[in-house]
Amino acid sequence: MSTCGSDLKLMQPTAATLRLKRAMDVAGAVFGLVVLSPLFVLIAIAIRMETPGPAFFRQTRVGLNGRPFRIYKFRSMHAAPVSRGLALTVRADRRVTRIGAFLRRTKIDELPQLLNVLAGDMSLVGPRPEVPEFMEFYSPAHRAILLSMRPGLTDYAAILFHDESELLEQDSNPLAVYRDVIVPIKFRHYERYSREIGTFNDLRIILATILLLVIGHVPGRLGIDPERAELVPQKESAVT
Repeated sequence: MSTCGSDLKLMQPTAATLRLKRAMDVAGAVFGLVVLSPLFVLIAIAIRMETPGPAFFRQTRVGLNGRPFRIYKFRSMHAAPVSRGLALTVRADRRVTRIGAFLRRTKIDELPQLLNVLAGDMSLVGPRPEVPEFMEFYSPAHRAILLSMRPGLTDYAAILFHDESELLEQDSNPLAVYRDVIVPIKFRHYERYSREIGTFNDLRIILATILLLVIGHVPGRLGIDPERAELVPQKESAVT
C-alpha cells in the first residue's frame, strides 16, 4: 500500500483477487456476448435503417495505468465527422437519434463494451473510463487512484449518475457542472471502490445495476448508498 496525497491511500488488491476478478470478467463477457448476440444484430440493423452510418461508435478513453484505448458503443447519434467539440451529451441533444435515445435511456448502447472487457481494456466493474481531456479535472493524487484500476461497465458512481445527461441539461454550463459538482462526487465513489475490490462486491454492484435498470431503483439492503441528496445544494452553486 502506498500513500497518494495527504489523505488518500492507493490500495493494491492482492494478486489472487485480481486474477479472480479477471476470470469473472472473461466469463461474464463471453456469456454476455453469446446470449446477447441476437439482440446485437437486431440493434445494429435498426441503427443502420434509421440513419446512414456504422452501427458502432468508437471513442478514445483512458484505461489502466493511463493507457488509451478505443471504447465500443452502439451509435446513438447521427453519423458525423470527428469533432473537437464538447465530449458531453445532454438528453435533449439534437444529434441523438430516436433509437439512440432509447439505447441511452436503457443503457443498451453500452453493451458492446463487453468486447472491451474480453480484450482486457475494461472490467465488468470499475470506474467509468474518462475521455483524455477530462483527466485534467482530477488532481495527480486522484488520477493515481483512478488509473490504478481497469475502467468498468458499472460501479457505484455509474449507479448514482445513471441519468447524468438529464442532470447536465438542467444547467446552461454542463461542462462546469460536470467538472465542479459531478467529478468530485464520482471520485469519492471511485476511491471507495478501490478499497472494496473483490468478487462478492463486484457481484453486488452488478446486481444493483441490473435492478436499477429493470425496476428503477436499488434496494437499500444492497448497501450501495447512492447519496443522491448531496447533488441538490451543490449543483445550484457550482456555476456562478
